[in-house]
Amino acid sequence: MYYIEERSSATGAADDRLIAPFDLRQKSRARVTLVSGGEAGLFLERGTVLRHGDCLRTRCGRVVRVEAAPEQVLTVRADDPAALLRAAYHLGNRHVLLEIGPDWLRLGFDPVLRDMLTGLGVRVIEEEAPFEPEAGAYYNAHAHHHGDGDHAHGHQD
Repeated sequence: MYYIEERSSATGAADDRLIAPFDLRQKSRARVTLVSGGEAGLFLERGTVLRHGDCLRTRCGRVVRVEAAPEQVLTVRADDPAALLRAAYHLGNRHVLLEIGPDWLRLGFDPVLRDMLTGLGVRVIEEEAPFEPEAGAYYNAHAHHHGDGDHAHGHQD
């Protein structure tokens, strides 16, 4: 079993790959299976979020490249840009993890949100695709996670 405790700045070819959905890429402690079939234990800094293209280094020096696995998602499109913005507003108001493309939004599959979005008049496509949501303004994808008390919700006391 390989032990992975740090990121790598490697840019060349990797020794192996980890293909994982976003839920798994948010875990700093996990047992994973690499593409080669090898087992690895992730022991990363708490709050680490792995992004597609990141590289990790095993204790023995092997480089593992991270890839976003296709997963069940909802992709939202609209003919009217204002309708797409309205959908983004309502999803953001619910703190939904959201990937933003040039003319689409993507979120994890959720039938309740699918129905809400359909009610807003946008097109909602259920599909399998890699999911790479925005990191958010309160943390950086390579650093730390904030607790619920670390941010304000639009007002100051």
